[in-house]
Parts: sequence; C-alpha cells; structure tokens
Amino acid sequence: MAKFEIAVYNTEVRQKVADGEHHRRFTDDWADMRYIEIEADNEEQARAMIEVMHPSVRGFVIDEFLEIGES
Repeated sequence: MAKFEIAVYNTEVRQKVADGEHHRRFTDDWADMRYIEIEADNEEQARAMIEVMHPSVRGFVIDEFLEIGES
C-alpha cells in the first residue's frame, strides 16, 4: 500500500473566522491547514477516502496531495 499526505482546510470555517464568527459545526482550527496521512492502494482510492472523511460539499478543500512512500 502507498502512503499519502493530504493537506486539508475548510473554506466555510476560514470565512467565519475572518468575519470574527464561529462555524456552527466545525471548530475554528479547521480554518488552518491540517495534514492527514492515508494508506491506500493508489491515489484514486486515497482521494475517494479523503472525500468521504472531509467532503467538499461541506467546505473542505484539498490544498496539497503527496505520495510519501509505502506502508
């Protein structure tokens, strides 16, 4: 299996924080980049997994996507 590092943030949270408000569902720290490691067979599978965990329809944005090795 390959190991991937994915940088994710939430655009809705960023906007709320910039406006001096709080998102009703997610904590303010989602305005900042978070680095998540995922093990998957390939990049397509890793992207599908991150989309399930942090869906774009809820404001999550993938900023970086790197393969970092084998697990």
